[in-house]
Amino acid sequence: MKIPLSYVARNLWARRLTTALTGAGLALVVFVFATVLMLDEGLRNTMVTTGEYDNVVLVRRSAETEVQSGVDRPQASVASSHPAIALGADGQPMLSKETLVLISLNKRGSAKPSNVIIRGISPRGMTLRPQVKLTAGRMFRPGASEIIAGASIARRFEGAGIGETLRFGQREWTVVGLFDAGNSGFDSEIWGDADQLMPTFRRVAYSSVILRLADTALFDGFKKDIEADPRLTLDAKREQTFYSDQSKALSTFISVLGLILSVIFSIGAMIGATITMYASVANRVGEIGTLRALGFQRRSILAAFLAESMLLAVVGGALGLACASLMQFLSFSTTNFQSFSELAFGFRLTPGIVVKTLMFSLAMGVVGGFLPALRAARMQIVDALRAA
Repeated sequence: MKIPLSYVARNLWARRLTTALTGAGLALVVFVFATVLMLDEGLRNTMVTTGEYDNVVLVRRSAETEVQSGVDRPQASVASSHPAIALGADGQPMLSKETLVLISLNKRGSAKPSNVIIRGISPRGMTLRPQVKLTAGRMFRPGASEIIAGASIARRFEGAGIGETLRFGQREWTVVGLFDAGNSGFDSEIWGDADQLMPTFRRVAYSSVILRLADTALFDGFKKDIEADPRLTLDAKREQTFYSDQSKALSTFISVLGLILSVIFSIGAMIGATITMYASVANRVGEIGTLRALGFQRRSILAAFLAESMLLAVVGGALGLACASLMQFLSFSTTNFQSFSELAFGFRLTPGIVVKTLMFSLAMGVVGGFLPALRAARMQIVDALRAA
C-alpha cells in the first residue's frame, strides 16, 4: 500500500511554523540561485541582441573587441568594394565605417566616474541596426558637434540627457537626441558622426566596418575572401557572434560566483531541511509504528517522508522563484571585462531557468530528506510502538 500524498501534505500543515521557517531558508537559496541564472541570461541576451545576424563586422585580425581594433582607410575601401555587400536604394554599399573610443563620465548623483563608449558612425549606421530607434529629439547632423545618447546612458550619466552638453576631445558636444536599442548593448553607448569624432580623438584609422551582405548565405565565401586577401589584415565575423563573444568573460565570472554562493547557501538549507525532517521523525515514532502495523511497507514509509521533504522543497522553491521573478523590473550595470566600458543589462526569466530552479529545489529536498526518511523506514514495529 502507498501512503496518500494528502496525508503527507497534512503533516506539513500540522507543523506550520517549522515548515514556514524551513521553507523560508530554502526559498532564500532558490532566490540566489535563480537571480544568478537570470542575471547571466540577461547579460547574454543583451549582447546577442546587440548584433544583427545578417550583419558582418570587420576588425583587425585577432582583435576581440573594437577597442583593440584598427582598420586603415585603404583597407576599409578595399573591403567595401566586395561584390557580396548589399547595395542600398541609392546604389551605395550598405556599410558603416565606425570608430570607437572610451571616455570617462560621472554618474548622476554620485559623481562616480565610469567608462562610456563613444561610437562614431557613418550615415548608414542607423539603417544597419533596425533595433535602434530615436525616442526623443532628432538625429545628429553630419559635420556638426552633435551626438545622440542611449537611453541607459541618459538616465545614469551627467550631461547625457537631451539638450545637455558633454565635453570631450577638447570640444563641446550637444546631445540632440535619445535612442532606444531594445535593451541591447547599444543602450550603453553615445553615437556621433565618425568623420567628426576621428579628428577629435586624433584617430587615423577606423575601429571596425559594419556591413550587410546581399545574401546571408554568402558569409562563408565573403569571410574567406577577406581573410585571404594579402592587402588586408582583417577578420570577418557575424555581428551577433562578435558581440556575444564579448560577454563570455563576464558571464563566466557571474556563473562561477553564483555557483559558489548557491552551493554554500544550499548546504545550510539542506542541513536545515535534514534537522526538520529528523525532528518530524522523532515526534512521529508512534505514528510510524502504527503505519507499519497497518501493513504499510518500509518503502512506503521511506517514500512518504521523502515526498514530504520534496514537497517542502518545492514550496520553498516556488516562493523563492516568485520573489526572483520580481527582479525583472530592475536593471544592473557593471564594467564589461573585455571592452572596459559600462554595460547595463537586466534580469531575464526564461522557462529553462524555471525548470532548472525547480529541479535544484527538488535536489535539495531529496538530499536533505533522504537520511531522516531512511531512519523512519528502518524502525521496527515493536520498538516504534513501545517508544510511543
